[in-house]
Amino acid sequence: MPRTLLPGKPYPLGAHWDGQGVNFALYSEEAAGVELCLFDSREPAMPRESIMLHEVTGFVWHGYIPRLRPGQFYGYRVHGPFEPEKGLRFNPAKLLVDPYAQALAGKVNWEAPVFAYQMGGKDADLTLDTRDDAWGIPKGVVIDTRFDWQGDERPNTPWSQSIIYETHVKGLTMRHPGVPEQLRGTYAGLATPPIIAHLKRLGITAVELQPIHAFLDDKFLVDRGLSNYWGYSTLNFFAPDARYSSVGGGAQVNEFKQMVRALHSADIEVILDVVYNHTAEGSELGPTLSFRGIDNTTYYRLVPDSRRYYMDFTGTGNTPNSRHPQVLKLIMDSLRYWALEMHVDGFRFDLASALARELHEVDRLSAFFDVIHQDPTISTLKLIAEPWDVGDGGYQVGNFPVLWAEWNGKYRDCVRRYWRSDDSQLGELASRLTGSSDLYEDNGRRPHASVNFITAHDGFTLLDLVSYNEKHNQANGEDNNDGANDNYSWNCGAEGPTDDPEILALRERQERNFIATLLLSQGAPMICGGDEIGRTQRGNNNAYCQDNAISWYDWNLDARRQSLLAFTCKMSALRLAHPSLRRRKFFQGRRIRGTDVKDITWLRADGEEMTDEEWATGWVRTVGMRLAGGPIGEVYSDGQPVTDETLLALFNAHWEATPFILPDALPTGGAWETLLDTVDDPLAQLVAEKQAAQAKGSKKKAPKLAALADAATTTATAMQTQSQTGPQVARPRYIPVGKEYQLAPRSLVVLRYVI
Repeated sequence: MPRTLLPGKPYPLGAHWDGQGVNFALYSEEAAGVELCLFDSREPAMPRESIMLHEVTGFVWHGYIPRLRPGQFYGYRVHGPFEPEKGLRFNPAKLLVDPYAQALAGKVNWEAPVFAYQMGGKDADLTLDTRDDAWGIPKGVVIDTRFDWQGDERPNTPWSQSIIYETHVKGLTMRHPGVPEQLRGTYAGLATPPIIAHLKRLGITAVELQPIHAFLDDKFLVDRGLSNYWGYSTLNFFAPDARYSSVGGGAQVNEFKQMVRALHSADIEVILDVVYNHTAEGSELGPTLSFRGIDNTTYYRLVPDSRRYYMDFTGTGNTPNSRHPQVLKLIMDSLRYWALEMHVDGFRFDLASALARELHEVDRLSAFFDVIHQDPTISTLKLIAEPWDVGDGGYQVGNFPVLWAEWNGKYRDCVRRYWRSDDSQLGELASRLTGSSDLYEDNGRRPHASVNFITAHDGFTLLDLVSYNEKHNQANGEDNNDGANDNYSWNCGAEGPTDDPEILALRERQERNFIATLLLSQGAPMICGGDEIGRTQRGNNNAYCQDNAISWYDWNLDARRQSLLAFTCKMSALRLAHPSLRRRKFFQGRRIRGTDVKDITWLRADGEEMTDEEWATGWVRTVGMRLAGGPIGEVYSDGQPVTDETLLALFNAHWEATPFILPDALPTGGAWETLLDTVDDPLAQLVAEKQAAQAKGSKKKAPKLAALADAATTTATAMQTQSQTGPQVARPRYIPVGKEYQLAPRSLVVLRYVI
């Protein structure tokens, strides 16, 4: 018996159950007809029913089916002209995914004829393939949106108190021994107590999840036996990907909500890495899965004088037409859905410059920014731009408008080059440490506009950054031609794994230098997940297709990795304990009223203030950063002044030891207490003993790795129990003003002033 089809409503778009039936609505300006296909969830290969939608309101095709319930599988066939040279690529033989589907079941089967044209030949995309591909296309799932949030509230962590942890749902949980095996690699696994405890121990206030929007395993990867591990190939902007669900079949929506609720209960925000700059359909030679077959000329930017082809600012084959009102609406509807229905706290926009292109140039006043700025929901969330794309003029670090924070690529490059001991980095380093005011202050933004990072998913891990001079991406099957060539990395004396204790000690010190620098810098720090436990990708700096042990975090921590974890926890605790390390406003570099003390002072190795000439000296690699104590010029929400102790950070990227004369901080006189020194490590101490023995002509053998590990375990255990106490070093805890602090080669020291 045919189903009853009522006119329904044009809004909201998608498939929505109201308790009595389901309303379907699909936008297409150029379509000649829209066919709704209903599938049996037990046999989803071929449609059980096909129903033509006859109602069209403002280019929205809509209809209402009574008594249809959640769990119903569906898709669309859209009729219209197939004229690729005019940009029209309708083909009703191809089942299409609803752009507004809130859950998907199944995945693309590349054995199905998912290309709308007959493959092969120079003009292949101009031909028409009429074979039915429904058996190889994911199906939308009608969702019951009811969920008990149990009074969930957003943490609303201020930017100045934020520490972001970029991670991957599967990579983080897949090998963790404390996560039940059936939950590993899933949203539910990320919400388990051992994972949350690890995040809390690190002081993390927000997880930034790599893409969880439903995405595609590209054919060229499947043909190589690989998969799209990172997920930057979006098929749908509303559906959480089912591959990260322990249940599936539409239940992934509630599982995602449960994860958010659990993280919020631990005061951890959820930020999504979203990819609105391209879709999984690729270029004119790509498959027809959704947008292309629904309304190609609306959803994509086509080459104006040759509409067969696509504008491509991302290197992936296409760029959504964010100038079109419907595409802007799609993006905003998606963002609001994740904010209001899924309770996420913010978004990191992949290759965000592509969204800001009005015609060709990146435009800060584009419609995309205007719409974001005026939206009462989205404008209140954390908004982070990856401020570049691959098109001309796409590098826009520092140029995004107010409300936006940015991944600060200039910070990453400068800090890497400084600790690699490159020439002429000191001046820029000072700017990057203080929130990059040269990039953000003039346009009304605050230090938190700079999301500081040393490493991210795209590139070397922290351990690989100090272990490899060159990328080693052979496992990707692209002859090592993929991935960045300019990494500003340094292997510390050997390429890749080594058992040389001196190199190992130096690498560990460099890791601590990077972590300490990151957490001492003004702005919002972002830790790349796994760096705190010495994660390696074996030199692969583009592990986008490695859904295996190359990418999954190894939680079997040896002594060195335990020590690194303890150091990272200690460093994050130090940051959270000192407001002067996370200021809401930029330093002024001026004397504090009523005193002779500046809010920040830069010092050379003799304890005196740096001069302009010395900043310009390329060979200088040592500097002190003194942050004045007392009131720091900010107030708490109750109006009380924010105060802090005077801190001194000493940076030495020189390959030789450097004596540093500790300066005064107050006229009354006092001393400096050492809070941490990145050289204080059992491995480094044993190496020093080895070098001392060699200098004396001793024939004593170098310590074995087992001995190094035993010593590291002892110190790691001590570090985990002493919180912010002084370091394990053979020097006085308190050092008087005017005395010399011997900075080890490539080391960083933090001290506080005591009277």
